[in-house]
Amino acid sequence: MKSWRRKGRVLTLVAVFVVIAVIGCTKPAVAPGHLAEQEKSGKEAGGSLIMATTTSTENSGLLTFLLPKFKEDTGIDVKVVAVGTGQALKLGEDGEADVLLVHAKSAEEDFVKAGHGLERFDVMYNDFVLIGPEEDPLQIKELAGRDIAAAFQRIYEEKGKFLSRGDDSGTHKAELKLWKEINVEPAGDWYFSVGRGMGEVIQMSDEVRGYSLSDRATYLSMRDKLDLDILVEGDSKLFNQYGVIAVNPNKNDKINKEGAQAFIEWILSEKGQNLIAEFGKVQYGQSLFIPNANK
Repeated sequence: MKSWRRKGRVLTLVAVFVVIAVIGCTKPAVAPGHLAEQEKSGKEAGGSLIMATTTSTENSGLLTFLLPKFKEDTGIDVKVVAVGTGQALKLGEDGEADVLLVHAKSAEEDFVKAGHGLERFDVMYNDFVLIGPEEDPLQIKELAGRDIAAAFQRIYEEKGKFLSRGDDSGTHKAELKLWKEINVEPAGDWYFSVGRGMGEVIQMSDEVRGYSLSDRATYLSMRDKLDLDILVEGDSKLFNQYGVIAVNPNKNDKINKEGAQAFIEWILSEKGQNLIAEFGKVQYGQSLFIPNANK
């Protein structure tokens, strides 16, 4: 156990829970019209693109790895707005982004059916994992094995501290679906809906010795700084598909339709897919995302 790390932490359990209580009902705010206006001059030159995406693609380092290579090939700069998938879809609906890279397939398909996006494509996948304290006081790893429903049931029965993103992200949607499957409406002094991105929720979980559902990529990118382990993985219910969508250009006369199409073609190309497969292998010994655009 990396207990030495905790000695230098400034936040106490009480302080962290005060923060959670204050921010629990908040969401990141984006002023209407701000993003499109911010990139107006760049778009007129065809050289700038706004991508609304989930926090996992940014927190994991994937976009830092991919986007410079995209710019080298196309000359297009990408402005990244990393929020929960629900808010990313809303930005697209409002015409505040050109392209979306998100992970809530049914919501993405609804987005396209409603006319907000042109077409949705599979890009890559990874999986969700249940993370919690190394010491695992609820013995979830031993008792649940690879059964995520059993793990959630154990947390509920024992009232273990559970930190939810609470932000309508793809991860939050997946978590709520798991609670619904065991007929539990999570609420009470054991359940904390914090309204923050994955990286922040993982940090909070580490501080308070709690449990959280995380995408694997973000957890692995932070693992060396945490006293949290993966307690449940490998359940088919934890599959996590990512998709890319060009926003309907009728949403906003400033939308960069050509830039969005260029990005989609690039990330679905053999080169883009190979780069996704390469990401993470050297540092983590495994690919953090598995490309599947052509499968």
